[in-house]
Amino acid sequence: MGKGAGGFQPGDRVYGCRRGAFAEYVTVPSDGPLSAMPGGLAYEEAAAIPTSGLTALQALRDKGGVREGHRVLVNGASGGIGTFAVRLAKAYGAEVTGVCSTRNVELVRSLGADHVIDYTRQDFTTSGRRYDLVLDNVGNHSLRALRRVLAPGGTLVPNSGDGDRWFGPIGRLIVGHLTSRFAGHRFATFLTSENAADLATLRELAESGALTPVIGRTYPLREAAAAIAHLEGGHARGKIVLLL
Repeated sequence: MGKGAGGFQPGDRVYGCRRGAFAEYVTVPSDGPLSAMPGGLAYEEAAAIPTSGLTALQALRDKGGVREGHRVLVNGASGGIGTFAVRLAKAYGAEVTGVCSTRNVELVRSLGADHVIDYTRQDFTTSGRRYDLVLDNVGNHSLRALRRVLAPGGTLVPNSGDGDRWFGPIGRLIVGHLTSRFAGHRFATFLTSENAADLATLRELAESGALTPVIGRTYPLREAAAAIAHLEGGHARGKIVLLL
């Protein structure tokens, strides 16, 4: 606060992004990635939205061009980004298929997915179904296999994966861009943009009921290392939130 400052007032409930935010107090530039907190949400619910919510929104809307009637597949639909992606794709009017493990089938269905594939029982890359947009949060299938499920003109948005054995993730991205030129589909990579406008969009969606964060576990701040270890285990359900 001070002369010339504006935008927020003392006592405002805000949410946003900040590197090094595993702390009791943080400072954030007033023109940084901040927005009024969604009304009706508890602090831990709002804290679960920004990072994964922004990634899911920008992957689907900006890179995938999702729109009403699109057939969208979300691989890794029960994770932090995946749970947001299912809800967001439905909010944009898409027909959504979520891929997850057996224990998460009902969770993904409760998020509004029209179809749920249990990857322990079925390989979605061999099902014969085609999709206009595939958001791959797992990276457990080859690019060739993923191309098989894309409809003509469809878009693959990779959001994870170890890449090839020589060049890692960069190699996977290079190969994807090169082969997409000849395969009749798009290979769309991106870096998440932390910005106030998209945080406001997520706030509006949350307040309308179209977006609800799924919190799988909470940890006290002093157990942040344990929370990260659980996340890196690769089977976290929804979001992990640290509590003061």
